[in-house]
Amino acid sequence: AAMNARWGAAVRVLVLVRTWALAVGQVRYSVPEEAKVGTVVGRLPQELGLEVGDAEARRLRVVWQGRRAGVEVSGASGALVVSSRLDREELCGKSAPCSLRLELLQERPLRVFHVELEVTDINDNAPLFPAARKNISIAEVTTLPSSRFPLEGASDADIGANAQLSYTLSPSEHFALDLQKAEEDGESLFLVLTKPLDRETVPVHQLLLTASDGGRPSLTGTMELVITVLDVNDNAPHFNQSVYKVQLPENTERDTLVLKLNATDLDEGTNSNIEYSLQKLFPQDGREVFEIDRKSGEIRLRGDLDFEDVGLYRFQVDATDQGNAPHSGHCKVLIEVLDVNDNAPEVWVTSLSVPVPEDASVGTVVALLSVSDRYSGANGRVQCSVWPASPFSLESRFLGSYSLVLREALDRERVSEYEVEVRAEDGGKPSLRASRVVSVPVSDVNDNAPSFSQAVYTVLSRENNAAGAELARVWARDPDEAGNGRVSYSLWEGVIDENKGEIRLQGKLDYEEVNNYEITIEARDKGTPPLSGHCKVLLEVLDVNDNAPEVWVTSLSVPVPEDASVGTVVALLSVSDRDSGANGRVQCSVWPASPFSLESRFLGSYSLVLREALDRERVSEYEVEVRAEDGGKPSLRASRVVSVPVSDVNDNAPSFSQAPPRSVTATLSVSLVEGGEKALAVGGSSLSVPGLVLPAEGGAAAGSSSASTNVWLVVAICAVSSVFVLALVLYGASRWSPRSAVLSGPAPATLVCASEVGSWSYSQRQSRSLCVADGAGKSDLMVFSPNFPPPPPGPAAENSFVGIRPSPSPLNS
Repeated sequence: AAMNARWGAAVRVLVLVRTWALAVGQVRYSVPEEAKVGTVVGRLPQELGLEVGDAEARRLRVVWQGRRAGVEVSGASGALVVSSRLDREELCGKSAPCSLRLELLQERPLRVFHVELEVTDINDNAPLFPAARKNISIAEVTTLPSSRFPLEGASDADIGANAQLSYTLSPSEHFALDLQKAEEDGESLFLVLTKPLDRETVPVHQLLLTASDGGRPSLTGTMELVITVLDVNDNAPHFNQSVYKVQLPENTERDTLVLKLNATDLDEGTNSNIEYSLQKLFPQDGREVFEIDRKSGEIRLRGDLDFEDVGLYRFQVDATDQGNAPHSGHCKVLIEVLDVNDNAPEVWVTSLSVPVPEDASVGTVVALLSVSDRYSGANGRVQCSVWPASPFSLESRFLGSYSLVLREALDRERVSEYEVEVRAEDGGKPSLRASRVVSVPVSDVNDNAPSFSQAVYTVLSRENNAAGAELARVWARDPDEAGNGRVSYSLWEGVIDENKGEIRLQGKLDYEEVNNYEITIEARDKGTPPLSGHCKVLLEVLDVNDNAPEVWVTSLSVPVPEDASVGTVVALLSVSDRDSGANGRVQCSVWPASPFSLESRFLGSYSLVLREALDRERVSEYEVEVRAEDGGKPSLRASRVVSVPVSDVNDNAPSFSQAPPRSVTATLSVSLVEGGEKALAVGGSSLSVPGLVLPAEGGAAAGSSSASTNVWLVVAICAVSSVFVLALVLYGASRWSPRSAVLSGPAPATLVCASEVGSWSYSQRQSRSLCVADGAGKSDLMVFSPNFPPPPPGPAAENSFVGIRPSPSPLNS
């Protein structure tokens, strides 16, 4: 047991020491560059004291310090493996050794392990020269043997033995290599000339320089050396002629090629490169007239030739090579100037009076011109003309002086400016010409009145347009300019924008009042004096459905007897709508359903006719609503209520609900009943009428039905007769009373009703309706329309009663 305890303590000490070493030290690994992906760099679990299958080993990840390299921790084994290409030259360049530092991070428990990874070099880079080809020039003869020419050595990206270079040169009897090594300066490589060069024998030498490194296997790089043998300048340039002669007309244009010289040199290279120059010119100012191209030998004319000034130019041309000891060749050039008619006439404008008003009169002088020619004789005789054909012509004032005058009327609106070319031509062979362009602008005068594109404009506008709305826009054209062409607009009636010609609505349009307007518009320019033009605008107002239909009762025949036949015309109606078109097309109907209907007589006229039999005892008066609706969208409606009272006819015989008593005292009372209906009421034991009392005979008629019937018949006849007499008396009184003017005459009938509480009246055109006050007593006074004829005697007279109100006393049984 003690032995086991000591062994356990020793193991714990070793683990602690190992852990401390990992914490304070580094784990070092080495891997060659270009190792394959998947190559195992190190067994991390063993190095860190972790078991391969332990989950802790799989929780390690690489944390890089600095540039990231292509290694990672394998998730399966926990080993550090190559994950991507390792290039030592890319990672460290020429630095040695190439060490990369990385940290391994364990998350649970959190621990950090330091790892140093060294990437070792392999010979994977061949020597490389700065250029694939190098050109070297060496002069023949003059370059002595043992002459050294420095060369740039190759470089190798590897390090150590892999970068140690050696050089070889392809076999040559004229050249060799010399490699010098010094600790201070490093390596120096030279090309050494071993034998003199002869350009005529071998003009170019081509050699191959090879560099080999010290790797196993060795890699090589090459550079081509092209050695050009330079020529010695032992030949001078030579012209094929000693004298060159050229003739040039004096009117030769500038930059014309006069002569191309060509000198040859038997040497090569710079020794045969020739430059040309002009020497010893006569006259001295010839340098400004002629110029020679130093490279090509072309002589060109740079100035103007004039036979009258210089007729001959002489100068010497030198050709010089570019050798170290340059040589020159010489020749002479003679240039003869030939005389030609090269002086064209000259035209000057001495005075110009522009612009010319477009209303200038014919013969107005526009400009004065002077024409001359340096030659005399035929060459100096000048003829002048104007081109193209224009409203201008030339008039000769005296020799060499002309006037440009107006020969036609001008119109600025057609042509605002003329370009007049004055041409002058001399009499030489060939003749010479000259010209001068004179710009003659034409100034504007107010000679055009504003004009509209149309004499009459038609504009449509709805009648509901608001005030200020734009109705139309007119435009007048004035071809004049500035103020002469600036147009303002005015309207005799209404509002128009003075500058834009916008016509705006000033008030409200009403199609039903005026549906067409004729507007006169004036357009006036700002000229002095101003001119004006006119146009008319015909404004057509479009209808809007803003008027509801109107219904009038033109004739009314009421009351209608209840026995009136079907088809009887009760009233005539007139329907109209102030709108037009669909807005004015009206449809009429009767509401509610009633014994009446509408029949169209003609446009806008309808008849209210009876279509069913009437029964006053069922309905004594009808309120017929005539509805009218137009065809607008939305439509407008109107209605008129027609009151149609029904008058009674004697179509019902009296009937008793029980047997008549033996002795009857009846009292008849006349009263106003609401609605103008008439009723007969019998009550009490005696029949009485105001002003008339009929007592029962003998006081008894019991037991005899015929006697009772006769009594009642006599009573009824007497009552009716009394009422009729009373009506006649009242009618006569109304004829002689001061109010007779109100109750009679051709005017519409007027009914006046008087009662204890006052009086009131009612008037309706063509109406026969009777009006009474509600609640009138027995003493009410009834006045009938004088337009009704007296009722005939008999049963029909009963209809003349306004009403019969029964006495409050009951009938005696």
